Amino acid sequence: MSRREFSRKVKQAALARAAGKCEKCTAALKPREGEVDHILPDILGGEPVLANAQVLCSVCHAEKTADDIRRTRKADRARDKASGAIRPKQSIRSAPFPKPEKPAPKAMPARRSLYTARTSP
Repeated sequence: MSRREFSRKVKQAALARAAGKCEKCTAALKPREGEVDHILPDILGGEPVLANAQVLCSVCHAEKTADDIRRTRKADRARDKASGAIRPKQSIRSAPFPKPEKPAPKAMPARRSLYTARTSP
């Protein structure tokens, strides 16, 4: 399925509606700086009509695009899971392995003195 772009008339109408400002952060836009974007992305069912168009500055457009990609991937995973293309992870239902017991610390041998005191006879 190919991406459906806005027609020239829809883009012009969206730019006229925005009146030179970003519709999200209301930043003033220079001529030819605004980007017409889908409110609901095309891949998630958004139509290329004026009601689904918004004019954004480049910063807001980058943020929204990142969010759109995240939402699209989530929808893809849900679709794949529902269709059986991806199996859910199976959990292990067995008893855990026993933990090995720590050996008791070894007793230190009694210290021997290296020098012995001589006693005189």
